[in-house]
Amino acid sequence: QVQLVESGGGSVQAGGSLRLSCAASGRTFSTYAMAWFRQAPGKEREFVASISWSGDSTRYADLVKGRFTISRDNTQNTVYLQMNSLKPEDTAVYYCAANNRWGTAVVVGTYRYWGQGTQVTVSS
Repeated sequence: QVQLVESGGGSVQAGGSLRLSCAASGRTFSTYAMAWFRQAPGKEREFVASISWSGDSTRYADLVKGRFTISRDNTQNTVYLQMNSLKPEDTAVYYCAANNRWGTAVVVGTYRYWGQGTQVTVSS
């Protein structure tokens, strides 16, 4: 079993940057593909970025490609999301998720473990 705890959210002006972290418990972290999703008020949870267990493969939603970077440190059991050039439409609760079966999947239902989320607010 994997437990996930996100941190690093906050409020920032448009054009600014934030770095989210997701700390995972358990000795099998390095066998899990990891992802970030987000959910804005009144909207469905949507895919942001994912990374393979080794870190060699990544995927991004078109809306964040070129602005966000996902990375992981398996020695620290942590996955990161570096967010640059933030826009007001990036405002959402950001969730970390893990799966050990579907690789860098983009579908919510393929992820077995979820964190509690961290709020990101971008003002114009």
